[in-house]
Amino acid sequence: MIWRDGDVPWLLALGPLAAATALASWRLRRRALLRLGDASTVGLLLAGRSGPWRAARAVLRLLGLALVIVALAGPRFGSRTEMLRKRGIDVVFALDFSKSMLARDVRPSRIERAKAELLRLLDGFVGNRVGVVPFAGDTMELPMTTDVAAVGLFLRDLGPYDMPVGGTALGRALRSAGRHIGRGRERRAAESEEVSDAEAAELERGEVVVLMTDGEDHEGDPVTVAEELADAGVRVYTVGIGSRSGEPIPTYAPDGTWTGYLRDAEGQAVTTSLTAENEAQLERIAEATGGRYFRAERGDVGVREIGRLLDALEQGEDETRRITVHEERYVLALLPGFLMLLLEALLPEAWIGRRRRREEEA
Repeated sequence: MIWRDGDVPWLLALGPLAAATALASWRLRRRALLRLGDASTVGLLLAGRSGPWRAARAVLRLLGLALVIVALAGPRFGSRTEMLRKRGIDVVFALDFSKSMLARDVRPSRIERAKAELLRLLDGFVGNRVGVVPFAGDTMELPMTTDVAAVGLFLRDLGPYDMPVGGTALGRALRSAGRHIGRGRERRAAESEEVSDAEAAELERGEVVVLMTDGEDHEGDPVTVAEELADAGVRVYTVGIGSRSGEPIPTYAPDGTWTGYLRDAEGQAVTTSLTAENEAQLERIAEATGGRYFRAERGDVGVREIGRLLDALEQGEDETRRITVHEERYVLALLPGFLMLLLEALLPEAWIGRRRRREEEA
């Protein structure tokens, strides 16, 4: 036999103490009554308070409470083997919203193409939780949800000019994605405390971060953050968006009107490209976690390949495995305990005592 809560059975040690206290109280009360007169006088005072009935009530009360304590401890004995299927995956998409993502080497632009393909991918996500981390020099967060329509509404109207801090910080984006995953684990841990072993195991999910960026990184060490995610069991897939040739960065007025190209202090157009160095860093991030790196081609940002991998991962998560489930037996103690307490309240000594008190109050 095992116990769900191993500390509760220790309360049973209070049973002998309660019995000794009741016995001592009965002796003290009888001794006090004997001081009032002889045995015949005491007999009159104790009329209607039969000793056997009082003893029976005490025994039933103690046994009933003991059985209730045993039930609260959650006794488990006997077991069965179940085939368990793990359900779904948690995916956090960290999407680069820096101004360089406005470049048009991927039509209509890097960011618009990435959003369109991401939303198309999410249409097929059923039973999976999705989080989004838009990032530039800092991050924003959309909490994990299974409502892909809400994700679509969040992404459609968001653009690089909505980001509070410019630049690109891949390390911050990965750390924020890791916080998303961590909160999902905490929520599942809280849920697992209220369900059976089998249901708690079904709450286990695969955990993936998809980092979509043009590769530029202006601060931090994203590979180190990726190694921390790997230690936590999180896999990272990276997608490099852009071309090797320099591409100018368009600029827009607040009303969305194109105003030209971003220029440096000398008036030269600023260009952006997915350099070999940036690609090497994205490859290291993926390899550190057992993931893969994908390079976007012209007219495609690699989301379809990511989708196929996630489908394969989800199928792997759905593979069955055997678990041993221990049978809950608390009802075997709770039901007789309840009946004993009920019987104790119905014994003649109990209702005679209550009638006497009512008569005295009247």
